[in-house]
Amino acid sequence: MEDKKPLSQYGIGPYYAALMFALTLAALLLNQFGMLPVLHFPPVVLPLKLLAAACIIAAALLWVNAVITTKIAQHIRRNELVTSGAYAWVRNPIYSAIMFLMWGLLLWSGNLLLLLLCPVYHLLMMVMVKRTEEKWLAALYGKAYLDYCKKVNRCIPWIPRRKEGES
Repeated sequence: MEDKKPLSQYGIGPYYAALMFALTLAALLLNQFGMLPVLHFPPVVLPLKLLAAACIIAAALLWVNAVITTKIAQHIRRNELVTSGAYAWVRNPIYSAIMFLMWGLLLWSGNLLLLLLCPVYHLLMMVMVKRTEEKWLAALYGKAYLDYCKKVNRCIPWIPRRKEGES
């Protein structure tokens, strides 16, 4: 792997984060200033706030584990494929953390209409990552990365799947 140029330390992250932040901020501001219709169902206000808090806490924990605990920047500089820590649960924990944070902010607003952005964020993440970083990583790490993709979800943290024959 030493002869191959390492990936950018940031990848598409800044673009994804900026886009998600801009869309979320715009939606929250439009909602706050009464420029969007409000779809409000009082019995779900408390569950939405609890779910929002859970998303924001999950985002923070995921980001800290992926960036600080795993020390991802060091692995990127050394061209090492990381499959431990947060990366054992989700292939793109930093992007997932950004997505969860934005989901949490939208949920906190209490306007169910804003929740339409949640699947949009998920879809954007899938498309952006699939068309850029996944191609780079497959080219750089080959079979090791493709095997990792078969076991670990792209966007939503989950218990890794086992390959056939693994105990």
